[in-house]
Amino acid sequence: MTGFTIADLPDLTGRTAIVTGSNTGVGLSTARALAGAGARVVLAVRTTEKGRAAARTIRGDTEVRRLDLASLESVRAFAAGWQGPIDLLINNAGVSVPELRRTGDGFEMQFGTNHLGPFALTNLLLPHVDGRVVTVSSQAERVGRIDFDDPNDERTRYGQSRAYNRSKLANLLFTAELQRRLDAAGSKVLAQAAHPGFVASQMYAESGLAGRLMVRLLAQSPDEGALPVLYAAVADVPGNSFAGPSHFAHMRGAPELINRSAQARDPELAARLWSLSERLTGVPFPSQGV
Repeated sequence: MTGFTIADLPDLTGRTAIVTGSNTGVGLSTARALAGAGARVVLAVRTTEKGRAAARTIRGDTEVRRLDLASLESVRAFAAGWQGPIDLLINNAGVSVPELRRTGDGFEMQFGTNHLGPFALTNLLLPHVDGRVVTVSSQAERVGRIDFDDPNDERTRYGQSRAYNRSKLANLLFTAELQRRLDAAGSKVLAQAAHPGFVASQMYAESGLAGRLMVRLLAQSPDEGALPVLYAAVADVPGNSFAGPSHFAHMRGAPELINRSAQARDPELAARLWSLSERLTGVPFPSQGV
């Protein structure tokens, strides 16, 4: 356990951070903390009206830009409109949907939004990144499996948890292979991952007595859930680190570096996923400028 708190954030004056999905929850708390430390924070959100409402709750320098990670067209437009350096790219946005849905590009919604969208966004923005890329994952990765013959559930029966777990495993494999490629290119940029823990949210409001009891006993606030993300963004830790809470099976508490599954540490699996992701999105690792 590190004892890390928001008070431990360094002065980020003059730094620029992009936080996806930052109009609510952990993303908003992350954006608020970074802006409070002096950073210019870009709230990259699907609905700009909600983003502007969130920005009004933040003290500091903020900007709202539209980004729909379920649309490669939107991802490309966001990246094409970007100018200037990026010190922190926080891939926070994610979804979990109960029924099979597809993105505009035909991807299974969770795999497309939680992995392929951030994959494309990161590679398109990477020539601008000077500092770190932090991707929000989950310990759900431990039971995740990637079917390379059917990654978008075109033949497999859809299951919400299975699809979510797959996307969170993909987040860690992406982080590992991104760091390997950055190292090979001689870049000083670091790729990190974070698990916010069990965070209280509206999704548990109608979860029954047992669910509400779990929230009361174990869940932490979005502000507390943001701490592992912030720790991954600024702490003196090596690339490809995985930060998460320190207590209750890494579900709450001050952040620390945590372990990941054996498959999330498999370099061959990470390289295979990267190749698949390049093929599906049409976005490669940049050949120069990293």
